[in-house]
Amino acid sequence: MADFQFKEKYNVYDLAEIVKNLRGENGCPWDKEQTHQTIRKDFLEEVYEVIEAIDADSVPMMKEELGDVLLQVVFHCEIETEKNNFDLDDVADDICKKLIIRHPHVFGDVNVENTAEVLVNWENIKQETKGQDSYSDTLESVPKVFPALMRGQKLGKRAARAGMDFADVKSALDSLEGEVAELKDAVNNGGLGEIDDELGDVLFSCCNVARLMGLDAEEALQRANEKFIERFKKVEELTRLEGIDMKSLGINELDCYWQKAKII
Repeated sequence: MADFQFKEKYNVYDLAEIVKNLRGENGCPWDKEQTHQTIRKDFLEEVYEVIEAIDADSVPMMKEELGDVLLQVVFHCEIETEKNNFDLDDVADDICKKLIIRHPHVFGDVNVENTAEVLVNWENIKQETKGQDSYSDTLESVPKVFPALMRGQKLGKRAARAGMDFADVKSALDSLEGEVAELKDAVNNGGLGEIDDELGDVLFSCCNVARLMGLDAEEALQRANEKFIERFKKVEELTRLEGIDMKSLGINELDCYWQKAKII
């Protein structure tokens, strides 16, 4: 592109101009074809890659992946700019105003004593500005596209603000045990639909236990996933050292190796 200005260091507005050029008349065929819907999944994947960079505590990786997320933001803004709906500055304006409104203890005359009071104010202001007139509205506003455990924990947290909560962790655990008993009964006597329903109740109860213990159910399951992979690898290594193919062993034999893997 003849009129494009190459620089040693670019800024966010340069990024916006590059995306505009990519979607322009002489731009990239692929970029010109994209819509919010076609790159929706890309946005989600880029956010997950930022999370991976954070978990890896990698500054270079984080800088790169945050750039990919920023590209997604700018790309979606450009699509709407082309329709004369809003642009990047409008998006920045909205978030600036939101931050100012939700931090009256910084930009106003509200006094707070601690983080807990900050969070209470934040939620009250959020509910008011979003026009949420009932507790049910706050539950409905939790995005359906969230991972199920994350959404379940947020729903429990918001229901607790209306007083619908367990007295303590023990009560939540008792409820979990009750749900497990109902799942067992469904497995023994019910149909697939009932089993599915009861399994969902067990998982939701796990979210409540995690919340009341100050843990994150989604993150706990992710750690369990990683632990499973590591132990599986150890089982495979142990069997290979003995010249055995895992597939040739029965579940009881494999469980013996699994127990060994747990203590290695």
